[in-house]
Amino acid sequence: MGNESLVLNKKSWDEVAPRFFGRNPLPEYGPLAPREEDLNLLGNVAGMKVLDIGCGSGHSLQYMDSRGATELWGVDLSKTQIETAKELLMGSKAPVHLFESPMEENPGLPLAYFDIVYSIYALGWTTDLHQTITNIHDYLKPGGIFVFSWEHPLHSRASLVGEELHFNKSYHEEGAYEHEAWHAPAIMQQYKVSTYINTLIECGFEIMKVVEDVSLTKEDRERHANRWYSYEKAKMMPTTLIIKSRKKG
Repeated sequence: MGNESLVLNKKSWDEVAPRFFGRNPLPEYGPLAPREEDLNLLGNVAGMKVLDIGCGSGHSLQYMDSRGATELWGVDLSKTQIETAKELLMGSKAPVHLFESPMEENPGLPLAYFDIVYSIYALGWTTDLHQTITNIHDYLKPGGIFVFSWEHPLHSRASLVGEELHFNKSYHEEGAYEHEAWHAPAIMQQYKVSTYINTLIECGFEIMKVVEDVSLTKEDRERHANRWYSYEKAKMMPTTLIIKSRKKG
């Protein structure tokens, strides 16, 4: 199933990439979620070597460049996204290294090299969470930081009907699923919050912070207004899960 999903997802992302140009990059962690200036999970990135897992159009790497990171590395499954990111990052002050590759594989990234690895709304696309987290652990220096965000596992399990939340699927059910808000055939993975946390621990990470807050300012409401991530639903449950962890050592 893993390889089939990768082929399907690569085709889907190559087709829809323009729709996601610059969508929710750092300093944003997700729709109606707190931003980096609120959370300060990355700290001072000046002088840091950073790696973006699922780098998309490159806007989060552009943000890292603006904050003084010394090396910009990115991995993305989509050829279209990598080409877009290369174009966007042509004027970067820091050197850029981009790889068209699934996150489950190492396309030639150096080991024990990076100060920070992060992934913004991409980790749920992995077909093998344990392998992906193992790879990230291998890429980081001892003491290095890994920060990721993804749609909160509860969010797609419940629908807002009037003023009530109606659960349409069991929270305990994990594995591959087709996301109803995705307009092209694609397979994502559903995991519980505990699965993300326990996988990080099993792979040698220390959990530093777990964030399930929402940000419901007028600006957030206007920027993220759509049928899937609504202000009304976000008042009742988080849209986004954000976890900061550290490689032991």
